[in-house]
Amino acid sequence: MKEIIFSGIGGQGVLVAGNIIADIAMEDDLNVSWYPSYGFEMRGGAANCELKMGEEDLQSPYCMEPEVLYTLSECAIDRFEERLKPGGVLLINSSVVSEDRTYRDDIKVIKVPATEIANECKNGRGTNIVMLGAMAAASDLFDLDHTRAGVKNYFAKKGKNNPKNDQCFDMGAECALAQL
Repeated sequence: MKEIIFSGIGGQGVLVAGNIIADIAMEDDLNVSWYPSYGFEMRGGAANCELKMGEEDLQSPYCMEPEVLYTLSECAIDRFEERLKPGGVLLINSSVVSEDRTYRDDIKVIKVPATEIANECKNGRGTNIVMLGAMAAASDLFDLDHTRAGVKNYFAKKGKNNPKNDQCFDMGAECALAQL
């Protein structure tokens, strides 16, 4: 059973990122639970989702010790870092997190300037895709090619195609690989 928490601020695409990974898992015939939580604000409030996936039956939608914590804001780290499993991967959008912040020493911290990368790709709404590339590179959830194809498939099912997403994904993966 794999557990992942995606967290950030409403409007950053946190829930979409969780949905994409859930969609990939469902396409692979895994059992999946995707549990969203967000504030009443349309944008700017806390937003997160907890994702569990695996071949075994799911007993609860809550992630007690996630292997991966995908964060797009500093408050997301504040809220969920303690729950991350020892040896787990903490993905940080370093564009919005203080450089001198300290982290637990029993986890792998991957810092990705995701907002800057998305802007560099001229895809301002692609921060979440940059981080998905980093997550695919830094974790053992799915391999890079499978995750990239899953991102494309997710948007294709919605009638959307943004070639800049591939660039965002690849640059996020490159950034994470450079830190491993």
